[in-house]
Amino acid sequence: MRNRVIIRREQSLQKTAGGLYIPDTAQDKPLTGKVIAVGSGSINKKGQVRPMAVHVGDRVLYGSYAGSQVQINGEELLVVEETDILGILQD
Repeated sequence: MRNRVIIRREQSLQKTAGGLYIPDTAQDKPLTGKVIAVGSGSINKKGQVRPMAVHVGDRVLYGSYAGSQVQINGEELLVVEETDILGILQD
């Protein structure tokens, strides 16, 4: 995986503040998720491995068009490059 991260997306909002339910087709995909796997890191010009800045369990923010969707064991996950992660969110 090198410099790639696997993310489990957070659940999108199912209901508005006013109590209206939002159908699946109208919901925006969330831009936050939890890191469930990370690669070893990217290799620099000297051939050294640069460790990843994110770790398993981190909650991250990523770009809206980042990564590729994959389905593993019936679960939809997102594979993104580390550079597509905009930030690590603190609770």
